[in-house]
Amino acid sequence: MHDRLKIASFKDNKFSIPLAWSTVFIINPASYTHEHKVDYNEDVPVGAPGTPLMFKGIPPETISFDVIFDATGAIDAPTLLPVSKLPIGAQITLFKKVCFDYNGDIHEPNYLVINWGTLVFKCKLTSLKLEYTLFQQNGIPLRAKASCSFVKAIDASTLSKEANNKSPDLTHLIEVRQGDSLPLICNNVYGDPSYYMEVARYNKIVNFRNLAPGTKLYLPPIK
Repeated sequence: MHDRLKIASFKDNKFSIPLAWSTVFIINPASYTHEHKVDYNEDVPVGAPGTPLMFKGIPPETISFDVIFDATGAIDAPTLLPVSKLPIGAQITLFKKVCFDYNGDIHEPNYLVINWGTLVFKCKLTSLKLEYTLFQQNGIPLRAKASCSFVKAIDASTLSKEANNKSPDLTHLIEVRQGDSLPLICNNVYGDPSYYMEVARYNKIVNFRNLAPGTKLYLPPIK
């Protein structure tokens, strides 16, 4: 079952207290979207021709995908997935128990870890839209599509560490990629390309205009 999309639930945002509820999907998504955004202040004063972009922050990453719940019996599901034998309503109830329902112990919905292939995403559900697409003659649904969106959720200490790892006040070790130049690298790390001479001296680079891809560089903290 390791090739199936799985969502596990946790009680805390450090993901150290697993809950008993998890869900494994019978049908994997056809695709998923992993979105990264950067926010800028784009307000333009009245009468002004434009305004320079001002960095505001980086919102949490998001994951979204569609999954199918099926109770037709036509899907060859492993015997270890008894959920495939349940009616659509029961399958969706179990899914909502993991991802959507209010957990009175933590006073909010559960923290989640999505695991599928190389994807491991710690998150919370932000939206769920259900579309029922196939029915018995009596109107009981046999298949439904769930459109789900999740936002990255990490604790404050982890967030602080991630922010510090990107700080110009710390030493960075980077690997030069094709097309990189020392001023470009300094601009990416320090926000100012003029530090390239200091970085060249720090790394004992003579010809900084000809950096070979794969070269390891140390970028010292700004004093």
